[in-house]
Amino acid sequence: MRYDFASDNTAGICPEALDAFLQANAGCHASYGQDDWTVQAADAIRQTFEHPDADVFFVFNGTAANSLALASLCQSYHSVICHEQAHVETDECGGPEFFSNGTKLLLGRGPNGKLWPDEIDRLVARRSDIHYPKPKVVTITQSTESGTVYAPSEVAELSAHARRHGLHVHMDGARFANACASLGCSPAALSWQAGVEVLSLGGTKLGMPVGEAIVFFDRSLSEDFAYRCKQAGQLASKMRYLSAPWVGVLKDGIWLRHAAHANAMATRLAEGFRQIPGIELLFPVEANAVFARIDSRVQRRLSAMGWAFYGFINEGGARFVCSWATQADDVDALLQAVREAIIETMADPSIR
Repeated sequence: MRYDFASDNTAGICPEALDAFLQANAGCHASYGQDDWTVQAADAIRQTFEHPDADVFFVFNGTAANSLALASLCQSYHSVICHEQAHVETDECGGPEFFSNGTKLLLGRGPNGKLWPDEIDRLVARRSDIHYPKPKVVTITQSTESGTVYAPSEVAELSAHARRHGLHVHMDGARFANACASLGCSPAALSWQAGVEVLSLGGTKLGMPVGEAIVFFDRSLSEDFAYRCKQAGQLASKMRYLSAPWVGVLKDGIWLRHAAHANAMATRLAEGFRQIPGIELLFPVEANAVFARIDSRVQRRLSAMGWAFYGFINEGGARFVCSWATQADDVDALLQAVREAIIETMADPSIR
């Protein structure tokens, strides 16, 4: 089975992250985040975001990053406003609710996976009585579950609506680097300068072996967060293995170059799909994911040919994700396989 396009999680470790990881493996180091690698990684993130006072934590995965970050901003009787297709709603098995002891997600709408700012106003104003979970946070996904990106102006508008109602702003940045590379803007412009107070910064999808970062741009919100991480089983004893790869990928803008390459491969794939009759792109291709409506018989034939991908967006929808490791030859091989699968299904009505 070829997992090239199933997810950017399926790719290996990028060379820069692996080199730093191996360097951190040499000799003995302080444990529980007191090592030099973790200090360097946190400082590299602060420098990257042009925010020397940011508070930085490292955890094992994105579900922990999002769930613990949101839990730190809420009480159990509060609610979090998100898009109805947001990752925290569709793919985290109730993690945000669990770690916050019951905080409810309020689902808003918007095209192409992006939350309409007016939806914040609607959900806040819907009810104000004590029987309704009081809205406390807005969280947005960057890039979205539809592969689109929020521009800095869009993030700023959402943040303004949130502030109007006294709400905190969190960003699920599992593919934050892809969004920055797509927009050509600085990490600062797309985060705290646009009103984001807490960012879950993705590393695994970027080419790291494991680990995400949680960045608090407002230190008043991170009080005792280290205890929350410990209680949740997210304080790694050998923290350097989570943090050292960040030192490697953030150096000299390497992370953005990898993200730009993944985006370019997705654009190449989308352009190829547009040339194949019968395939319809479902969303604009703005980062490293391509969503396409492909006949279900063709999808099954592709799977039988050994191609792995996710088929979960509407009837006949399929998702293909490119990574730092995706090559043009890989894209072209997939496109050729799609053409062959279409020809085979048209020639043989028995294929179901």
